[in-house]
Parts: sequence; C-alpha cells; structure tokens
Amino acid sequence: MNARQEPSALSNPGTGLPTDNEPLEFAAHSGTGREAELGAFLRARRENLDPARIGLSRAGRRRTPGLRREEVAAMADIGITWYTKLEQGRPIRVSPKVLNAVAAALQCSPTETEHLFTLAGLQRPAALAGTSVCETVSVTTQRMLDQLDPIPALVQNARFDIVAHNDAYCRLLGMNVPSLPPEDRNCIYLALTHPGWRKAVPDWEGMVCNMVAMYRAAMAEHVDDPLWEAQLARYMAVSEKFQQLWQRYQVRGIQNHVKRFTHPETGDFQLTQTNFWTAPRNGARLLVYVPADEQAEAALRKLPAVHV
Repeated sequence: MNARQEPSALSNPGTGLPTDNEPLEFAAHSGTGREAELGAFLRARRENLDPARIGLSRAGRRRTPGLRREEVAAMADIGITWYTKLEQGRPIRVSPKVLNAVAAALQCSPTETEHLFTLAGLQRPAALAGTSVCETVSVTTQRMLDQLDPIPALVQNARFDIVAHNDAYCRLLGMNVPSLPPEDRNCIYLALTHPGWRKAVPDWEGMVCNMVAMYRAAMAEHVDDPLWEAQLARYMAVSEKFQQLWQRYQVRGIQNHVKRFTHPETGDFQLTQTNFWTAPRNGARLLVYVPADEQAEAALRKLPAVHV
C-alpha cells in the first residue's frame, strides 16, 4: 500500500497564487511558535479592518469584527481554505508573492508587511517591496542639520536625492539647493551637470567614478523599479562620462572617506565624509563633512554665502 501522499501547494492560473481547488502542502510537524505568531498577527489585522473602509457592505449579520476570512482571501486572490490554514498557524510553505498579496489585502503598512515576512522566515523581494524611500525629514532632523553649521551636512535617500541640508552644504559646493527644481536635487545628477560641484571637487572624475559604482550597487535591489530606471536613463542622457563608467560594471559600498575640496577664497582643504544611517530600511543617511584638520575648519568658516 502506498504511503499517503501529502498534497502540494499549486497555483491559481495566471496569478501564481494557491486556490481552494488545489491541495495544500503541510509539513509533517505541527506549526512552530513563529507560525502561530504569524497566524495571530494575520487574525488581529483582519479583525481590526473596517469593512466600510475598503468598500465592503455592512449589510447582514457579522459574527466577528472586521473582515471575514473569505473576504481577505478574495482580495488576495487565494483560496479560503489556504488562507484559513495560514491564519491558524499551520506550517504552510508560503511564497513571498502570496504573503505580499495577503499583506496588501489586509492593508498592512510597510513596517507591518516587513514584520509578516520576518515571521514567515522570508526576505521581502525589492520588486515587491515597492519604491518607498525617504522623501522628507522631521523638524528635529532639520534643526540638527542647521545647528551643525559651519560643518556641511545633508540627508540623502537611497536614490541619492538631497532630502534635507544646511546652508554650509550650499556654501561648500557653491550652489543654492533650494533654488533648484526638485527633480534636480540629486547628488549624482548635480555632480554630473552643476559647474559649482565640478569646481569644488578637484578629483571630480574619481568622485563620479565612485558615485556610479555606488549607484549600481544600490540599484541591484531596485532593478524593476520604474523610478530608478527613469533616473538611470536621465543620467545616461546628460553625461557621456556616466555612460562610460556604467559599462564598467563596478560596484562600491557606502564608506567613510577623506575628500578634498577647493574654493578660490580658501584654497584646498580636506573633509572627512562620515555617514550615519537615519533609517536603514529605506536607505536614508546623514552625511556630515567633518574638517580633517584646523586648516579645513578655518576654510569652512571663510566660505562665502551662496546667492540665487
């Protein structure tokens, strides 16, 4: 007599998600504490969702608060039996695509979705994670930047956009960042196109080479992101140098390093670019240009204001 064959989790044609017409795949053992916690979290999210908030009718008697399991399953485009087992903490082998669909149906925040993937023992793919990056900073962060003056500092997101900065940063590079169009406030774009940036950094080619390598490394997690693709196309369009460097396929991580700057009124001076991650999950980091010596400290105090 053949041993009983455990069913396998197949997929919904066209979606890759499991349906009720297909068997489920269970491990031989009972659910772990992590799986039970995952189920409890899913149930709590489901019961806390207001049906009216997502356009579902309140008509008819509801035995439980929030959404019904079948409603969540329908919105996630998976089978009700499959979802029920998942919520019960059964050891189902769930794929990132399925878990992301469930998170979307339950209207989980990015942090809650990340929590789901952690409980499931999965790493959330960048293609599913969306394009969430730091776009603004708090009043407290901006106040800190301002108080660092005359030390140049900025907050940069994963796409190398300048999210916030202080006046000392403008003086260092000879440009008025607030006067620039929002789409141009990007460190790589400005390094490629702004004359002030090129004049302020004697080793301009070495700096751009490092930037391109860092962008390629960062983009590995966002290869299907249209915003990153559009940004790459823009760099290619404005700079032949970027095109040449991009074809080298060099990658480089974010590192603290000494950088040489120059200005007609101060001469050359060295600053240590120091990186602090303010929000690691979305790539936001604080960059502070610390004087490498007393000469650099004096130079920063002499840099003239930048006018529009």
